[in-house]
Amino acid sequence: MQLHVALAGPEDGPLVLLLHGFPGFWWAWRHQLPALAAAGHRVAAADLRGYGDSDRPPRGYDLWTLAGDAAGLVRSLGAREAAIVGAGWGGAVAWTLAALRPGVVSRVAVLAAPHPLALRAAVRRRPWARPLRTLAAAQLPRLPERRVRRDGAAWVADFLRRGAGAGWAAAPEFAEVADRHRAAMLRPRVSHTSLEGFRWSVRSQFRPDGARYAAAVDRRVTVPVLQIHGADDPWVPDRVARASARWCGAGHAHRTLAGVGHFPHQEAPQHVTDALLDFLDP
Repeated sequence: MQLHVALAGPEDGPLVLLLHGFPGFWWAWRHQLPALAAAGHRVAAADLRGYGDSDRPPRGYDLWTLAGDAAGLVRSLGAREAAIVGAGWGGAVAWTLAALRPGVVSRVAVLAAPHPLALRAAVRRRPWARPLRTLAAAQLPRLPERRVRRDGAAWVADFLRRGAGAGWAAAPEFAEVADRHRAAMLRPRVSHTSLEGFRWSVRSQFRPDGARYAAAVDRRVTVPVLQIHGADDPWVPDRVARASARWCGAGHAHRTLAGVGHFPHQEAPQHVTDALLDFLDP
């Protein structure tokens, strides 16, 4: 696997690995990348497998493999461990990496990303409609890819708008954000490979690999954990994110941002950057 990474900061600084969510790519961290680098960190904003300029193989979009990609990336950048910051699907990768490869992780910060088992328990106990409709639609063959690409990937802009807080969706910068994400989704095969993670997350619930995954990540994360969640996130309620405390140790903190939706690092970049700097340099 070859993964595309945007790097900033001094080579001898402590490594911070930024993992984007759906439907993003490394550029989603455009605000945090220079700010963390200016604070002395070596910052790597990666395109996940199947996204952006990273390789897009036909398989390997389960959280086991994606966590292995992230662990390999830390070592390939010459570091023994890194602070892992993940948003959305990238947050699920961060949780998984902390559970399966704890020696690679010094700290974990997750945005709009409950622990995978907290999310699974919440869906089983009291399912809510909006994310379930999105996940269910992604299970069909070929049709979701066509919908995502139609009209220049207009669906991507609509997805960002529906997931955002009201303020960001109306902000002047939103048009550029939507255009860049649409262009990234129109790269060859990305509309397919980016959806494969959603497919695995649902189908694995009924297969042995899903049971093995659940058992593997059902352990307490021993490093400090910071959760940042938007109070207006329509996809994942804050109550579900807070249930992740069960899998965290004493160094756990949770911040809820008022008026923010599913993309805190883009909607409230200064708040998120300040929180990350406080967390990374206590």
